[in-house]
Amino acid sequence: MKIFNTIIPVLVIALITSCTRGEPMETGKKAPEQPTEKVVKTEEEWKKELTAEQYRVLRQKGTEAPNGKAYKQFKEQGPGTYYCVGCNAKLFHSDQKFDSKCGWPSFWDPAKLEGIKTIADTSHGMIRTEVVCATCEGHLGHLFSGEGFDTPKDQRFCINAVTLRFVPDEVEG
Repeated sequence: MKIFNTIIPVLVIALITSCTRGEPMETGKKAPEQPTEKVVKTEEEWKKELTAEQYRVLRQKGTEAPNGKAYKQFKEQGPGTYYCVGCNAKLFHSDQKFDSKCGWPSFWDPAKLEGIKTIADTSHGMIRTEVVCATCEGHLGHLFSGEGFDTPKDQRFCINAVTLRFVPDEVEG
């Protein structure tokens, strides 16, 4: 029992710390030029262009901690468009975002359907649908259906915030 009294407070502190850490979401000053073909780079090129956390999530199919800095920014952002940090492909618009209270950005529909693709994901003993950028094939998150959210579609694109670059509508152009 004594060991649990020691371990539990340490785990709680570690969880709180991991949720408040993390990288901020990138914000662009103008809409990036859209890629016209698949983006293929070496792992070394990806490592040079992305932060360590972006690389871990986008290229190694990682997941950022919930409720991090980037997610807090996401919740406060107004109208705008979300692009892939790996290749600048348009992915989502704020018109389709909603607060699912899951700790990660949620969208009920992609802004440009051809900007993403979905893949069956049976890793970690679960059956899920992985969401990847159609242009650079970077891991963005997962798609869940049938959760009962009051949105126009019965689906939730649960996306890692560090994989997104936000451009506010007022600077879009």
